[in-house]
Amino acid sequence: MDFTKLGNTCVIGLQWGDEGKGKIVDLLMGHFDVSVRYSGGANAGHTVIVGSETFALHQLPSGCLRPTVRCVITGGTVIDPAVLLGEMAALEQRGIDLSPERFKLSDRAHLVFPWHRKEDVLAEKTAHAGSKLGTTARGIGPCYSDKVSRHWGVRICEMQHPDRFRERLARIAAQKNAYFAAVYSDPETLDGKAIANEYLEFAAQLAPHVCDTTQLLRESLDEGRRLLFEGAQGAMLDVDHGTYPYVTSSSATGGGVATGAGVPLSAIQGRVGVIKAYSTRVGAGPMPTELADRTGEWIRERGGEYGTTTGRARRCGWFDAVAASYAANLVDPTHLAIMHLDTLAGMDELKVCVGYRCDGKIVNRFPADTYALEQAEPVYETLPGWDEDLGACRDYDALPKAARGYVEWISERLRTPIGMIGVGPARDQVIMVGS
Repeated sequence: MDFTKLGNTCVIGLQWGDEGKGKIVDLLMGHFDVSVRYSGGANAGHTVIVGSETFALHQLPSGCLRPTVRCVITGGTVIDPAVLLGEMAALEQRGIDLSPERFKLSDRAHLVFPWHRKEDVLAEKTAHAGSKLGTTARGIGPCYSDKVSRHWGVRICEMQHPDRFRERLARIAAQKNAYFAAVYSDPETLDGKAIANEYLEFAAQLAPHVCDTTQLLRESLDEGRRLLFEGAQGAMLDVDHGTYPYVTSSSATGGGVATGAGVPLSAIQGRVGVIKAYSTRVGAGPMPTELADRTGEWIRERGGEYGTTTGRARRCGWFDAVAASYAANLVDPTHLAIMHLDTLAGMDELKVCVGYRCDGKIVNRFPADTYALEQAEPVYETLPGWDEDLGACRDYDALPKAARGYVEWISERLRTPIGMIGVGPARDQVIMVGS
């Protein structure tokens, strides 16, 4: 896989998030000039290991760990300024340059406020047991809801007008307080004036970084700079095409790149679809291949499957080729990055889901109906496993025959060539295939 010959590229998860996108972005950034985060908010958790250091990134692009790369957060994201500034300060203390010349933030991005986090918590707390979404409680969904409603969404550019900003936040806080009291019987009120003053202090700190990133990216394209777009979550959490309502609040497929970053689709030549060699999911929602047994626990512990943002244990299961094929059809990846192959070492055999049994019939399509998906029983094929540790493998031919057979089966099923294979957590534990 020779990325020196590939143009602007996006990295997109093909499962329910947590596929290892951050590591792939960090690895590829050596071939690109600009790292672009185009969707989601502080609910993302991208882990990158550099040498003996581990970096957990939530809002900043994973490319920020490469010193020669410009980092951009675009208007498709939602920004919690306190979290962003805290993340910036922590990275700068570790020697990461996030100067205004290097890091830029869109003036069109929407702001996450205390009422968004409060609504997230109250809605989840009072929801019926069967309708809890399992959110990260970071206020991301409520912020996107306000954005779409058009009445209560507030963008970063509005902080350039302090008097108007204070007036808007006073009105919004009053409306939110009334809403919380009426719907949740919550008597605690939010002080719009105090919140406005706090956010204006944030604005002063962020001001040197804020610009029109749509124009910035257009200029970068015109100058021939190579852009790498980093998605958050995964295609199966896309608000339109995922397992609704157990999804994120933004577009997590390829179309989200253009809308979130403000670049034309024609500007993107490469699409790296990232998957794990098995399935994981955090929070509620259907997951047909989930293993609520010792095998699932074994995969979780071997793979370190705990959320970067929340620390929650991830649900683990066999590779779901039905779901992954559906996601691949949405994204049409040019290459696959298959991560955590090393986690499966030590199993005599591996199961892969090739269909669902729904109402007594076997189907190989991914149902839209969440209830039907929750009742679906996976139909499995069995592939041989391997005992060898893969951590030292740096060449495709060095992999055990059964491991090669496993990834080739996935590649054929998803009709996409393999570009990279992850065989461990470190930055250099990735096999580049065909390079």
